[in-house]
Amino acid sequence: MAEEQHDDAEDARSEVSVTDVPHSHRYEITLGGATAGFTRYVDRGNQRIFVHTEIDDAFAGRGLGSRLISDALRATRASGMRAVAVCPFVAEYLDRHREFDDVRDPVTPDVLAAVRSR
Repeated sequence: MAEEQHDDAEDARSEVSVTDVPHSHRYEITLGGATAGFTRYVDRGNQRIFVHTEIDDAFAGRGLGSRLISDALRATRASGMRAVAVCPFVAEYLDRHREFDDVRDPVTPDVLAAVRSR
């Protein structure tokens, strides 16, 4: 029993980290060193097109998806790129968080063609 309590306390102190993994074309979120999820993107000119987001079921309900998207959008803005949300989760996040309107571009037929070609 004492061992389980120690593990719970260690989990509570675990740090959340969001990292761009360019060779995989995705941002990953980790909790205590374990990969909890990712958002995949396609770069097209000065646009970063977010195409798919997943949070592992074992990490659900902790707000990690929102943290992942927030950090990914901040990094996109900092790099001088624009964000396009093909992924429904990212689109919904952007609809609720208007502070990213300055870097949001619409989904267009050209954007969808770029995603399909990759």
